[in-house]
Amino acid sequence: MRQGATPETQAALAERYLRFAQIEAEGHSPLYTDWARHVAGSARALAFLGELPPDRRQPNLFFAALRLVGGLPRTEAAFDDVLTYKADAIAAVMRTRRTQTNEPGRCACLLPLLARLDGPLALIEVGASAGLCLLPDLYGYDWGRAWLDPPVGAGAPVFPCRVNDLAPLPVHHPEIVWRAGLDLAPPDLEDAGDVAWLEALVWPDQTDRLARLRQAVAVARQEPPPVVAGDLTRDLEALLAQAPADARLVVMHSAVLTYVSDPDARADFARLMRSRDLHWISNEAPGVFPDHAKGLTPRAGKFLMALDGHPIAWTGPHGQSLDWL
Repeated sequence: MRQGATPETQAALAERYLRFAQIEAEGHSPLYTDWARHVAGSARALAFLGELPPDRRQPNLFFAALRLVGGLPRTEAAFDDVLTYKADAIAAVMRTRRTQTNEPGRCACLLPLLARLDGPLALIEVGASAGLCLLPDLYGYDWGRAWLDPPVGAGAPVFPCRVNDLAPLPVHHPEIVWRAGLDLAPPDLEDAGDVAWLEALVWPDQTDRLARLRQAVAVARQEPPPVVAGDLTRDLEALLAQAPADARLVVMHSAVLTYVSDPDARADFARLMRSRDLHWISNEAPGVFPDHAKGLTPRAGKFLMALDGHPIAWTGPHGQSLDWL
């Protein structure tokens, strides 16, 4: 057994994949639910994952890489065949790619909060991937009891989102006069391989979500948001300095700080946010910034959206629901 694939490592990975099946995939992707349960009980799959660096073992990364290389095996035997015969190619993808879905559907949760802020707004997103979430003012939204048409007309996606009665739903898009993103390795939307990777990160069984991603990519190709390569723990201050002084600066992130494993680095990021004259929108799992969730009962599979450290709403990880507090 190679270093990194110890019995303790495999046991922890099995628990992680079972948790993914039960909390994240169940009810959203039958195929990913089956895959995750199979991986949790497969010595072969756990050994494969154990040979990868610890930050490259997450289910979304593994399953997207396997799909990119081997398609959509529908049985456990077919899954094992792909992993057996294409393990090196799958591992190569997992070592070089990142989980950069940057699901644009999250804008259905972010926009009601952005619309409540005094504008005009200067928007910075950390962990921006290709910058699709930097364009919330160019999409349409269907919140059930309210609808907001996309300003760019036909072709832009309309994101559905279930909302509770407390959610304040805007009647117009916020005014965003400047925007920029920061990402470790920004995908190029003109590169077929980068776009194929973004599509592979969309869960199977979610064809509507894939169609909306493709529409968002088409919008972003017409209105390319600037995304610079950099590390949020080192390079954010330089980007903050570029924001126009006559706009209200907003820094936001969704499912990004969870990948900053060093708690001290997370704390440094939070201190930076609180030390500047800006609004900070965090949309992360509640354990990422525990102080945001004090006094709240966590909801399984939900993110906690906070403004300037104060909890605002529980949100679906892909923007599918918004429960305002």
